Amino acid sequence: MRSKLNNSRLLIYSHDSFGLGHLRRCRTIAHALVDRYKGLSVLIMTGSPIIGRFDFKARVDFIRIPGVIKLHNGEYTSLGLHIDLSETLALRESIILNTSKMFQPDIFLVDKEPGGLKGEVVSTLEYFKNTETQCVLGLRDIMDSPELLEKEWQQKNVLPLLEDFYDELWVYGPQEMGDPLKGLPIAQQVTDKTLYTGYLPRQLPEQTDTETINFPDKPYILVTPGGGGDGVEMIDWVLRAYESNGDLMPALFVIGPFMAATERNEFLARAELLPHVTAITFSNHLEHLMANAEAVVAMGGYNTFCEILSFDKAALILPRSKPRQEQLIRARNAAAIGLLSMLDLASERDTDEMIEAILNLQKQKKPSSQPIEKLLHGLESVTQRFGELV
Repeated sequence: MRSKLNNSRLLIYSHDSFGLGHLRRCRTIAHALVDRYKGLSVLIMTGSPIIGRFDFKARVDFIRIPGVIKLHNGEYTSLGLHIDLSETLALRESIILNTSKMFQPDIFLVDKEPGGLKGEVVSTLEYFKNTETQCVLGLRDIMDSPELLEKEWQQKNVLPLLEDFYDELWVYGPQEMGDPLKGLPIAQQVTDKTLYTGYLPRQLPEQTDTETINFPDKPYILVTPGGGGDGVEMIDWVLRAYESNGDLMPALFVIGPFMAATERNEFLARAELLPHVTAITFSNHLEHLMANAEAVVAMGGYNTFCEILSFDKAALILPRSKPRQEQLIRARNAAAIGLLSMLDLASERDTDEMIEAILNLQKQKKPSSQPIEKLLHGLESVTQRFGELV
């Protein structure tokens, strides 16, 4: 094992069966660490089917493990391979374990899923138990409602993993926004090794040719459901407001690459009929689009929330409440302390209510109007702690 920080290695696992959130969080952390430590190499293992669309800094690379996707009934199936799910999972576990053995990282950082998808990381955690590699679990500020999270983690037998295999837990948020493990029967030893980092701030990517970005040519509101796989109701609700009121500030809709083609094409066709609406499927320059927007309408996933805070944008959040209540809890907590406004997607989704909310958004105060200490301290905390551990 290398003992010097200038020759260190970080291995990140992100199951990423669906969406963009896990991958974007891991990429942000990786980039901050290689900026801070010039001898560090970072390898990301992910099942994301679109990881190749993202740019990575020098000394950050990735391994794409065979993809799986969750069906509407909650079950998983192989994404690209026409083989049984059990074979895909065995293949994924083998790649993760053997990559870990060959790469020999100083730190193994697991994003959100303590045992990995269907327990595929447990064998790797067991292997690292008898090595100098330190295992860290990274958690969002909000995981789910306590009762749902406890049921899920009981089924996955997670608590023994936290106690026996993880050296630390990093919560990517300030403690003022809540404890993601509140209400669970967490042992004191787990609480003692938990670090609250603050939110992970976002910066505009360096060396980006902004001339290649198709910015709207006038002030606009950015509307984004993230990956888009669960964004149909949100996009429809906001688009109906624009179809009913031509006086709203122009909007740029970034619909998301994971929305089903039928719904996506329908939204693109509807947007074509509106002179004050532009719609695209995907952009790998979403940070620039947000930074140039006057305000943001979004679903409120972790990464989008961090970007809203980082670029100090007035925001209207439309959180989902199924299958997890994470977005709903985060939005309620943030609205309660004046960081944003929200409407519930589980409501009747009244068009006039959305029109009023968008008009109010144009007058809404920015997040920076609420002085919260170390709100965006996450990357500084992570990079400092990484150096201390290595």
